[in-house]
Amino acid sequence: MASNLPRLLLRNCVLFVDRENKIGQIGDVTPPVPQEKLEEMRNGGMIKPREVKMGYEKLEFSFKMPGFDPQVLKLFGLKPGAENPFMITGALVDEDGTVHSAVLTIRGFLKQADAGTWKGGDMAEADYQVAVNYYKLEIDGEEIYEIDDFDIRVGGVSQYADIRNAMLV
Repeated sequence: MASNLPRLLLRNCVLFVDRENKIGQIGDVTPPVPQEKLEEMRNGGMIKPREVKMGYEKLEFSFKMPGFDPQVLKLFGLKPGAENPFMITGALVDEDGTVHSAVLTIRGFLKQADAGTWKGGDMAEADYQVAVNYYKLEIDGEEIYEIDDFDIRVGGVSQYADIRNAMLV
């Protein structure tokens, strides 16, 4: 009999910045949010507009640290073309105790290093923003999304292979 208990609840996570584990050092992480780029269109003869897909919006993610980490700060301002690897891992736990792994693999560059507000007696929180050039989400080793500048794969299947073939590339 299948359980109706809640499943795949995020119980904990960690961020790796340029391959360095930041366990216990991250305040929160906001993963990339894939979003379709849509245009509204109403051509002659149509009785209502419709939204048409025109690709995807840019990807970015952010994280906060309640400390000033020199290793992270040195990733800002690197020359054009320089990318760094980031990885977010999460433990997803079902209410029956089954544990699943979520892995977000990211390549991009640090585009903002905000030191936050400094005030005596209060913890300062640094806020970092990353421009994402590559993103892959896997749950229990199964590919959910893989996105780069030229394709999106959903469940391991290219969604733009036919378009690239039509362009002879």
